[in-house]
Amino acid sequence: MAPLIEDDEFGLSSGDEAELLDLASSMEQKASHKRKSPFDDLLPAKRTAIDTKRLALATTALTQNFGLQAFRLQQEQVISTLLDGESAAVVFPTGGGKSLCYQIPALVFSDVDTLSNIRGGGESGVTLVVSPLIALMKDQVDALVRRGIRGAAVMDSTKSREEYLEIVERLRNGELKLLYVAPERLNNEGFVEQMKHVRGGVRLLAVDEAHCISEWGHAFRPDYLKVSRFAEEIQAERVVCLTATATPRVAQDICKAFNIDEKVGLFRTSTYRSNLQLLAESGLTKKELYPRLCKFLEENPGPSIVYVTLQKQTEELAAELTRKGFKAKSFHAGMDTSVKTMIQEDFMRRNDLIIVATIAFGMGIDKANIRNVVHYNIPSSLESYSQEIGRAGRDGKTSKCMFYVCGEDLHLREIFARGDLPSKESVRGVIGDIFDSTTMSLPIGGEIKRSLYTQGKDYDIRATTLSNIYAQLELTHGLIRATTPMYTKYTFTPGAQYKSKIESDKSPGAIAINAFAKKASKLWHVDVDAAAVRYQIPRTDIVRKLNDLNESRAIELKPAGVINVFKIVKAPPKSPTEIDMITKSIHEIMVKREQEALVRTDQMLQLITGEACFTRVLAQHFGDDLPDDKEECGHCTWCMTHLAVKQQVAPPLMFNYAAFKAVLDKVPDRDDARFLARVAFGITSPRSTAMKLGRDPVFGSLDDHAFIV
Repeated sequence: MAPLIEDDEFGLSSGDEAELLDLASSMEQKASHKRKSPFDDLLPAKRTAIDTKRLALATTALTQNFGLQAFRLQQEQVISTLLDGESAAVVFPTGGGKSLCYQIPALVFSDVDTLSNIRGGGESGVTLVVSPLIALMKDQVDALVRRGIRGAAVMDSTKSREEYLEIVERLRNGELKLLYVAPERLNNEGFVEQMKHVRGGVRLLAVDEAHCISEWGHAFRPDYLKVSRFAEEIQAERVVCLTATATPRVAQDICKAFNIDEKVGLFRTSTYRSNLQLLAESGLTKKELYPRLCKFLEENPGPSIVYVTLQKQTEELAAELTRKGFKAKSFHAGMDTSVKTMIQEDFMRRNDLIIVATIAFGMGIDKANIRNVVHYNIPSSLESYSQEIGRAGRDGKTSKCMFYVCGEDLHLREIFARGDLPSKESVRGVIGDIFDSTTMSLPIGGEIKRSLYTQGKDYDIRATTLSNIYAQLELTHGLIRATTPMYTKYTFTPGAQYKSKIESDKSPGAIAINAFAKKASKLWHVDVDAAAVRYQIPRTDIVRKLNDLNESRAIELKPAGVINVFKIVKAPPKSPTEIDMITKSIHEIMVKREQEALVRTDQMLQLITGEACFTRVLAQHFGDDLPDDKEECGHCTWCMTHLAVKQQVAPPLMFNYAAFKAVLDKVPDRDDARFLARVAFGITSPRSTAMKLGRDPVFGSLDDHAFIV
């Protein structure tokens, strides 16, 4: 249940943030999508002079803050566009300097305002950065702080109470230039209100990993679909969308979502890098390929990343390489943060370390001399492959990107592709649960409250998939809207001022808290719902007061237990036929996405098994080509051998009836054929986890067979 509230821990998740932060809710609301640029009314000659001075300010910031002498790729054009008040979409390769495209404007907005004499001190607003990875956001803020730039912060659940309160204060005082948040925070009604009235306004909304917006993208996230709506609601002056992996179709989706003119606002540079050698070899099994991996690493020393699919593979392969005399370490998302940080720092310092990792490693790693990137398992897509090999050779020197493929990989990729699609019956069940008889009795504006964690278990739907279902109900069918998730349990530790504050405060919320706060062994507990009923006041009044006490340090608030809240915005479906139609529509989209995931695996295989230059095929996937209309790069496996890499697949097996019967005996229920197939194929789901099937011999007993439902 974490994803919908993972960055909302200290009060901003429940209650009215606008009042908590003492924001001016009576400020005038603008009607247009984009605030008027302060430069719109200037005469052409004066505008040209200001444009030149603005660019000079940007170049000075680049030199003084980042130690760089000149912009590269199309950074200058992007920054000029943004400083002129227009929006932009940026498609630069991994390591292409996308972050400077919003960091530089954020740093110079105040100087530009002074130049044009249009705003007072502390009124230059904030640049809001939406990014999907907390670790990446932290890396960027830490890097800015190391460069002496202190006007940046991350608002997420890892912050201590004191850190959180400091960010709130700096935001209120107009001291922040850059604020990083996860896309899930945009569901928070209070945060939306806060951003509508933040001091100086949101000067720039930067959307990192913007390919997540597109349903045709390889890493689609439903919460990203809401970013464009958020931009309109907060009246962001301009938007910049950034990605390294956008096909022409995905780039078009991004521009359409934010009303960016593709002809003048889309900036993309070539994906081709002449110093990267794309290599591939095939084998029947990973055991057969392992000696080749060792030989490759021996012949090509230097900092290297070996990508595998599963967490346990990182540990096993790193241990094997260590036994062979290599300096190797494993890295995956399941490790403690402190351990991951130590490994990353070690890799940045040394020039002889091999990191065996899942895709969790690499985001934010800007090490110029990575000599090798090895894919020991097949990547999920050409987009992922492009992003991962892009971490090699940023110093311009020759670097090798080796891809080992075998039949075993296909099973792993199919597990990932098949794992997210629930049965149609499960989808109908959860939609029926959302629009039950209680929901039917609610008026427009009424609230539906559900535990997605419980629904996931009850209907055997993974958390990300369940979020997709809710997103479709919200964005495609217009039935509901996600709002601030609620905590079901409020506990606190009182400070020295608690007793005097709560007894002297005669507001209804404070009176309710004083009456209902009960001390257990260590913590005090407040039944917020019971208190609201008893004193006939809104629940939010009590939550707001708890947040107020927390902010003033009278208590240390510790909310827990998440209920997701959705407002009804249109009359809900009332008949089984309507429910069936919605179910059919949503399930068809999910089936299509599963097929697209399988197609992406096929595209990855076709890249290295086809009879064409790897580098050119990859470039053409992104709407690009080789320089000077060349047909071959001259240094990939195809160009050097002109022999196709043959994928080796084990011969077909006779159907294992004994294993099939064992699965049926272990799972007597016949309500979901897809669930049986998942168990046989070894694909985890909430239901199999609840039944503790993961370690049972039947789990995955047919994983060498075709997945058929």
